[in-house]
Amino acid sequence: MSNVEVHSVSSKAGEDEKEKNQQFSTEFADATVVEDLAALPQGTYDAVYEAKAKVLNRAIQEIGMGRYQWQLFVVVGFGWASDNLWPIVTSLIFTSVVNEFKPDHGPFLTLAQNIGLLFGACFWGFGADIFGRRWAFNLTIGITGLWGMVAASAPNFAAIGVFAALWSVGVGGNLPVDSAIFIEWLPASHQYLLTILSIKWALAQIVANLIAWPLLGNLSCQEDAVTCTRSENMGWRYFLITIGGISIIMFTIRFVFFTIYESPKYLMSRGRDADAVKVVHEVARRNGKTSSLTLEDLSKFDESATISSHVEEAYTTKQIIARSLKEINFSHIRALFVTKKMALSTSLIVAIWAFIGLGFPLYNAFVPYIQATRNAQFDEGSTYLTYRNSLIISVLGVPGCIAGALLSELPKFGRKGTLALSTIMTGVFLFASTTATNSAALLGWQCAYNFMSTTMYAILYAYTPEIFPTKDRGTGNALTASANRIFGVMAPIIATYADLKTSAPVYVSGALFLASGLIAIILPFESRGTAAL
Repeated sequence: MSNVEVHSVSSKAGEDEKEKNQQFSTEFADATVVEDLAALPQGTYDAVYEAKAKVLNRAIQEIGMGRYQWQLFVVVGFGWASDNLWPIVTSLIFTSVVNEFKPDHGPFLTLAQNIGLLFGACFWGFGADIFGRRWAFNLTIGITGLWGMVAASAPNFAAIGVFAALWSVGVGGNLPVDSAIFIEWLPASHQYLLTILSIKWALAQIVANLIAWPLLGNLSCQEDAVTCTRSENMGWRYFLITIGGISIIMFTIRFVFFTIYESPKYLMSRGRDADAVKVVHEVARRNGKTSSLTLEDLSKFDESATISSHVEEAYTTKQIIARSLKEINFSHIRALFVTKKMALSTSLIVAIWAFIGLGFPLYNAFVPYIQATRNAQFDEGSTYLTYRNSLIISVLGVPGCIAGALLSELPKFGRKGTLALSTIMTGVFLFASTTATNSAALLGWQCAYNFMSTTMYAILYAYTPEIFPTKDRGTGNALTASANRIFGVMAPIIATYADLKTSAPVYVSGALFLASGLIAIILPFESRGTAAL
């Protein structure tokens, strides 16, 4: 291809990206490349940061979706997998742990997990802005795997609760960090991969249940056992060692066999423009491309920059901390409510995450319990049958993710329509599961529930970062994640004082999903076919 053709293709790509972003709401900053600070809105954003971010966005689109991004797609998928794998682990071992230790309040195990998830989301999410994305990216899964394996030695219920909180600290940081890394290296032309990535989330559920079926199904006390000793109930310990080992393998692949480059936007925000340019060129080289990005493209926006010398002075530690703290101060929160439409969008998406944060663990944490009691009524209470059914249910998550990815790209549905439909149908199938009169009917309803809920999550994980402007995306993600985890902490508390021998928790969960689906209908922005700003 000649230089003229390359220039033509590059220009066309830039024009297409500009046209797409102009179709997005005028409430957001324009995504086209600016040549001077006067072209940026004043008083709302950090003008210098915004200008440089736009230049970097263009550079990422220029180098395209290449070898590095596809490798990143694989290893970032480990984070998506871990985010679902370990909460499922807690759910699967719940019945066995309670049978052995016979605690007064079994749901406290889920409470400990959710406290760890909340702390992890805050620590890793905000901490990554201070010590960088690379350390958080590499450490979260390693910490999870380590404490998960140690938890197999827990001598009592309190100990397993502590270990669950500790492994959840690692789990809580996966999506905030991994999603930031992935979206910052993802060209706008391949943004649909954010939705496709959720298939790793569904596959993790299958893996967990596939391992749980033989271990927990054969090496656990039966549901109706009067006594349950450690020797009779080793399945959950072997299960934790196995899942922890898988996490350690994922950590090793990330840390040893993959080189993660620091986000150029992170480097730029630290006053390290030269390093940002260098890392973009390195990724371009790995992709077999060249980048036209130069230091002048970034430094021209610094009022005091000496472009001719090409020498930069990195920010001091005090300035770095000040900028990091700025990411969580009220100015960034206010930016998400700067107009009525933006305020409505932010409020509604936070509400959806909060309701789902309560509804999902309230039901899902007790799936084995619900299955066991129904199977005990219809099929003589086989523990083996309980975990076999869990595996069957989890398999439906894979086509659910694929359906979500396909429907969300159709103009008739889009992100909003698919999110609303899948969330409402999740609630409907939860209500329907209470009508089951035999184990086969219960299994069918739960399969339908899992299909729709994984469709919902596939859209939600993609839509949420897409609707926040680049400068305030971290704060927006922090708000949604915090709402989700805080309400998640409430779920086991409610379950502790609710009558689990009735369908009350299911009704509450179903109602929350229905409410979330109705809220999704009135979301003001549709992000399908547009570049994340």
